[in-house]
Amino acid sequence: MGKVVLVTGAARQLGGRFVRRIQRDPGVARVIAVDAVMPGHQLGDAVFVRADIRQPAIARVLAEHSVDTVVHLDVSGKGLGAQSRTAVKETNVIGTMQLLGACQKAPAVQRLVIKSSTGVYGSAPRDPAVFHETTPPKSLPSGGFAKDAVEVEGYVRGFARRRPDVAVCVLRFANILGPDADSPLADYLSLPVLPTVFGYDPRLQFVHEDDVIDVLGIAASEPRRGTLNSGTFNIAGDGVLLLSQCSRRLGRPTMPLLLPAVTWVGQALRTVGMTDFSPEQIRLLTHGRVVSTVQMRETLGFRPRFTTVETFAEFARSRGPGLLPPEAVGRAVGRLAAMPFAGGTGGAPGMTGAGGDTHPTPSGR
Repeated sequence: MGKVVLVTGAARQLGGRFVRRIQRDPGVARVIAVDAVMPGHQLGDAVFVRADIRQPAIARVLAEHSVDTVVHLDVSGKGLGAQSRTAVKETNVIGTMQLLGACQKAPAVQRLVIKSSTGVYGSAPRDPAVFHETTPPKSLPSGGFAKDAVEVEGYVRGFARRRPDVAVCVLRFANILGPDADSPLADYLSLPVLPTVFGYDPRLQFVHEDDVIDVLGIAASEPRRGTLNSGTFNIAGDGVLLLSQCSRRLGRPTMPLLLPAVTWVGQALRTVGMTDFSPEQIRLLTHGRVVSTVQMRETLGFRPRFTTVETFAEFARSRGPGLLPPEAVGRAVGRLAAMPFAGGTGGAPGMTGAGGDTHPTPSGR
């Protein structure tokens, strides 16, 4: 008869896309789309159930529809509409607890897929060059979405111990970008001028929205021969970009500030509602983060279609021209790199290629 898949967070752009995508899977009989608010987009032939996963009613939804696969996407760093940070945290943490409790009591559930974040590793000055799935963080996130993700993964591990018969797949996504990206980092990168931490140029990884949908489809399906669709996996595009490269490719100038000033600017931006420039995001933009994707390829059997550079290029095109032409910014940086104080013979240390772009060794593999 085919699988019955329940997807949480269906009112979000990513959730809606996945609901429409999973319906095309020949092994899926029905899709149950769940959210606390009505979606503003089409969900195809999916059955939409308006339910708050923070409430016990989610258990009735699982039972009534005999759900066997749960894809939990209602874990987010940004509110939907007028949602406050408190409401987002409650949905992330309490909602996940309630959903897992319902899954534990539902004997039909056989597979659980959780959307998580590489933010669980934190960002600290003594971090390893590359995080693996088993690498413990040097400093656990103290707040925000990253802390929510840490708590969510803790509850998921407890569920896996209580229901060893359920295949559990946790996907730790790097920063998700693309033409329709809706996240605090996307908001930050859309600012006309990017406040940065003076003296730091962090390494960043991105994953394309389309690759997110594809890997969710793999995780929710039966594993192919030689792969294993359970466990914890880092999900990111190949390669890295420095924040300075991102700003040049966007054509947006940076405003280097001392760390206390960056914190103050972040508070001001949050107050006026321009972007959620949270302390965890400031740490990311100070120390950066790079993860290994070996397990994603070798165990899960997924190869992203977009590299980090290609993902960012798609995002940059969708945001339109910045204040400065990227080519002009590149030429200016190149001229500065040739100055005597930068080395004097045509390039600053660690910088190669035209336009002043650095080319760090791809370390996501």
